[in-house]
Amino acid sequence: MDDHTQTSTLARPSAAPTTAVRHDWTRDEIRALFDRPFPELIYAAQRVHRERFDPCEVQISTLLSVKTGGCSEDCGYCPQSAHHEAGVKAGKLMSVEAVLAEAKAAKDAGASRFCMGAAWREPKDRDLDDICKMVEGVRELGLETCMTLGMLTRKQAHRLKDSGLDYYNHNLDTSPEFYGNIITTRTYQDRLDTIAHVREAGINVCCGGIVGMGESREDRVGMIEALATLPEHPDSVPINLLVQVEGTPLANVAPFDGLEFVRTIAVARLTMPASMVRLSAGREEMTDELQTLCFLAGANSIFCGPKLLTTPNPDMDKDMALLDKLGMTPMK
Repeated sequence: MDDHTQTSTLARPSAAPTTAVRHDWTRDEIRALFDRPFPELIYAAQRVHRERFDPCEVQISTLLSVKTGGCSEDCGYCPQSAHHEAGVKAGKLMSVEAVLAEAKAAKDAGASRFCMGAAWREPKDRDLDDICKMVEGVRELGLETCMTLGMLTRKQAHRLKDSGLDYYNHNLDTSPEFYGNIITTRTYQDRLDTIAHVREAGINVCCGGIVGMGESREDRVGMIEALATLPEHPDSVPINLLVQVEGTPLANVAPFDGLEFVRTIAVARLTMPASMVRLSAGREEMTDELQTLCFLAGANSIFCGPKLLTTPNPDMDKDMALLDKLGMTPMK
């Protein structure tokens, strides 16, 4: 057996995962995971990761803001909020043709999933006509589709499902206890209700949170508990590192510790072993070494492209160079 064959064999996920998918995680158990010695935590996360995924593959997604700015929500981290003076002007919904051109470019660059975001508290029913056309067109290009449009009614979720939407993103953001420090215009239960509508409609759920907003480790424990005790785990779990934007209330929050971020990735992997764990916002400020630790901790999805809605993100060439350096490849 040559070296290449041996490496490929070792990279394959286990035929029969031994780690059970649980929905009864307690805060004490999750706290104990966060408190484990770093080498032990990373080893455990990598072992669980290999049971279901090829550790040398990373899913590549691209995110496009199809409607930017002017949002009525007051999320403290978001430059698109009409409550903040972050210099983001309110725009109209992009045309279907323009969105499909961006989707084709993303596919040509290596993306397998195309995510579209609109800065709304919730979409109006009339907006869904063009939104559904976008979903249908992106699917015809052979890409997986994802939307994040704010809160959804049950009827809206079913309409998106009928258009062929694969994933809907709606993050919990943080723990129930810390949530009110970040957002006052939408309740935690509002978010849970939208997730329930999406799941009921048969759309895959993309749901995670943001760290580095001034929360405590206990709040990160609470966020993971909220995600890992959902009736069904999110299919994708984005873990975002706060991008500080001038003009938002969180612009001057103290920098977040990189190793604590890696711990959060690892705990997400251990508690939600069958989910894609996405290394999301904040990568522009991360070193190659920090991102590599995140992959070792169980992250297996990233956003590529120059922007994540309105904030900077590494471009595709930079990401492909890192994956090549690590001997990793985009997931097909």
